Amino acid sequence: MNPIDPALRIRSVELGVSDLARSADFYQRVLGLPLIAVKGDSARLGPDRENPALVLTAIARPTPLTPRSTGLYHVAWLHPSRATLAASVRRVAGEGWRFEGASDHGVSEALYLSDPDGLGIEIYVDRPREQWQRGPDGRGVDMLTLPLDLDDLLAQSSEPPTDAIDPASSVGHVHLKVADVPRAAAFYGGTLGFEEQATLPSAAFLSAGGYHHHVGMNSWQSEGASAAADSAPGLRLVEFELGGPDALEALERDFADEPSTPPVRGEDGALSVRDPDGQLLAFTSP
Repeated sequence: MNPIDPALRIRSVELGVSDLARSADFYQRVLGLPLIAVKGDSARLGPDRENPALVLTAIARPTPLTPRSTGLYHVAWLHPSRATLAASVRRVAGEGWRFEGASDHGVSEALYLSDPDGLGIEIYVDRPREQWQRGPDGRGVDMLTLPLDLDDLLAQSSEPPTDAIDPASSVGHVHLKVADVPRAAAFYGGTLGFEEQATLPSAAFLSAGGYHHHVGMNSWQSEGASAAADSAPGLRLVEFELGGPDALEALERDFADEPSTPPVRGEDGALSVRDPDGQLLAFTSP
């Protein structure tokens, strides 16, 4: 398998939610994503009105989320600077929403919370790539879990938080709960061409273009588990955008060597496939 296009980015994610109005309010008011439109049983949000970064879809008869099932660990919202991350921290705290954790990962600074359905969220900022600690052979990255210096982060912005997240923010990565980390890593690496950047006990992190990770995966709660029911809140789709049509066609040709994982071309030209845990992925080009 050839490496996947290094220009890859995550264009959008879709979540199934139990109460559309409640979740749309949370993502707009607390996380700061501008509400683009509500139509029927879905809502679209994000800084770019033409390309929503988040789609929420209402579940008709929702059932509770089961922590041990495979699915979403968190969606991570990348901020362009420490000051813009500090502004988001102040907004979340000002709305009375509880943070569940905060870490310095060496490559990034991150804080963690959950949405009204218990779906995980990370808000973070990257350190400059030249500051990332690489492996002894120059490959991969060293990802740490150290206490975050929150006071220093908040000192980057003393202004009252704005209502909206910085418009340059985007989905930087998704982290999945999987049943078998080696199996999932083999799919994302061997079938799709992502490059492994780091491993931890029962976890792996893969990316395109040398980023620390576009996809994380762990089995800390979900080893040997199956996917949650469709009626439970969760991740419905991750849409990746490649650099152009040639990169999309190259990925489709690479799939020809993996007949056990046939992709589907949609009417919109997107290439869709499910990972070993059943998570739907779509690949598009501008």
